[in-house]
Amino acid sequence: MTYGQVLKNLGLILLLAWLAACSKPPSRLERILEKGELVVVTRNAPTTYYEGRDGLAGFEYDMVQAYAKHLGVEARFVIKDNLSEMLPLLERGEVDLAAAGLTRTDEREKRFLFSIPYMDVKQQVVCRRGGVRPENIDELAGVDLVVAAHSSYEELLRHLQQTHPTLQWRSDPERNSEELLEAVWLREIDCTVADDNIVKINRRYYPELSVRFDISEPQPLAWVMPPDAGRLAANVNDWMRAFKTSEDFIALTEKYYKYIPVFDYVDIRTFKRRIKTRLPKYRPLFEQAGQVYGFDWTLLAAQSYQESHWNPRARSPTGVRGIMMLTLTTAKEMGIKSRLDPKQSIMAGTRYLYLLRKRIPDTVPEPDLDWMTLAAYNVGMGHLRDARELAKRLGRNPDRWRDLREVLPLLSRKKYYKTLKHGYARGREPVIYVQRIRDYQDILIRTLKLAARTEAKAKEN
Repeated sequence: MTYGQVLKNLGLILLLAWLAACSKPPSRLERILEKGELVVVTRNAPTTYYEGRDGLAGFEYDMVQAYAKHLGVEARFVIKDNLSEMLPLLERGEVDLAAAGLTRTDEREKRFLFSIPYMDVKQQVVCRRGGVRPENIDELAGVDLVVAAHSSYEELLRHLQQTHPTLQWRSDPERNSEELLEAVWLREIDCTVADDNIVKINRRYYPELSVRFDISEPQPLAWVMPPDAGRLAANVNDWMRAFKTSEDFIALTEKYYKYIPVFDYVDIRTFKRRIKTRLPKYRPLFEQAGQVYGFDWTLLAAQSYQESHWNPRARSPTGVRGIMMLTLTTAKEMGIKSRLDPKQSIMAGTRYLYLLRKRIPDTVPEPDLDWMTLAAYNVGMGHLRDARELAKRLGRNPDRWRDLREVLPLLSRKKYYKTLKHGYARGREPVIYVQRIRDYQDILIRTLKLAARTEAKAKEN
């Protein structure tokens, strides 16, 4: 072969190599950027993705949205019930990643790519304050311990049983961790096992839940990606390292996981004292808002006390602020400039109540209309409509609060919420919310009447 032929063949080889490189299919990351869409599989649950009062929410949802914004693309969510439905989508490459509070394990790493962990969780034994008090695994003997069937909790308990033969539990095939924590709170069962991040969220709504002890070492949570997503995984990791040290991540963690005993019942004597010391300053504002929008001012005052204890500078990690604890979204919709201004907050909160009430069918009588309006203020109109639809299916009267308050808690149960338009909701929360406001209103009215009679007698004398 002549020197010229060698050069010619070398040139042909280089040309073919260049053509092959040019025809190489784009990476998953390049396809995401080209489509302008990040496809994410998750599950409908309070730690991941759910519909809140002002729209979609959830720790995983917010974090995915932050990453999608970093990429300059839109996030599209695919909702599945469990891991057995999520993983095949990853294996077939039908989604770009799974963000669903998934534990990074050695076995799973053989099949998928994982991001760096964004959080560590521990499994905890959770009981109710005032109930049984086991302090270690051996003291669980004789305790009515119930865990979700086919869960990692059951797997761990089976492992622990080998060295603690007296350990016994019941597996529930119907209820998930959130439902079992509610069952503990309702005193239907003694204790359950759940990841500490799930416990933190639920303690916000059920403050009487009590963590007895940890039963596992910390386990990492991470996003999961298909095995061909090497460049995507590298990009996710670069972003996540920076995001985990940012103020946004700290705010996100506080929003969903900081434990606060939500303005629960306080001592009645404290409430009555505040009727005398705090309420007079704001009573004219409640009366004015009630006259403008057609509400009993005592109902507005009772709701405000449930929200903020009549503290105009109140705030929570979830971002609600002011004497009516308005979200930023609601404040903008109502056109107010400052949520910390009591007059603006009370008028905006009452107007928002009025607009919610207008969206409830005319077939709902009073006072049921007020109770449903308050429930919608708390949980969102979409979930209230879901509860009304479910009430019809179950043969209950959707226009009566006594029926709806029995149906709303079912919105946290998978067998029901998966069949409804707006999905998962903490359905017991609005029931408790409405009952507390009614109780506060009753106490307020009685206290005011007693004060009026006392004042009248004093004048007579």
